[in-house]
Amino acid sequence: MIIKVCGMRDVSNIRELELLDIDWMGFIFYPGSSRYVEKGLDYIPSKVKRIGVFVDQDLQILRERAAQNQLDAIQLHGNESPGYCINLREEGYKVIKSFGIDEDGFVPITQLDAYEGKCDYFLFDRKTRLHGGSGMKFDWNRLADYQGDTPFLLSGGISPEDVVEIKSFIHPRFVGIDINSRFEIEPALKDIEMIKEFVKQLR
Repeated sequence: MIIKVCGMRDVSNIRELELLDIDWMGFIFYPGSSRYVEKGLDYIPSKVKRIGVFVDQDLQILRERAAQNQLDAIQLHGNESPGYCINLREEGYKVIKSFGIDEDGFVPITQLDAYEGKCDYFLFDRKTRLHGGSGMKFDWNRLADYQGDTPFLLSGGISPEDVVEIKSFIHPRFVGIDINSRFEIEPALKDIEMIKEFVKQLR
């Protein structure tokens, strides 16, 4: 299972997290986020895959941020088109497209179809105006309706108490989780011991 920890910014926090048994680390390059990385990372971790989170960003600016921070993959949380995703993949980046699931558990199947074969992963999050990081969950069981071929990660309000639920969730395209706000001391500062114990139980 892929374990991604998103919303990192503090250098010492990044260094500590890098030593844990996680796979991906996410950095948010969206000015509307309280976890915004404004001027680039002062320390670039090497033991994990580096994921940059963007929302409807100009492609040239995105490329500059990706190069500056040595990103391995791009996670898109806005209204980016399938063509936008194709451009990034052709430039060598893995692409993760996020889709918000509303409080009724509606899965935008027709919207997902347009992105099949154009992204490496989907990420299913709770739909809010914040573009992620809300700490709110959605009904994972509604993902039974998703019959596509693109593997996906679960996101949205995952907490230390969700280990059993994660382990019992079964879907042929489910490959990982994305954790953030429920493991924070404050925005962009993670509780390392909490994550360490969570990962230990999940692995």
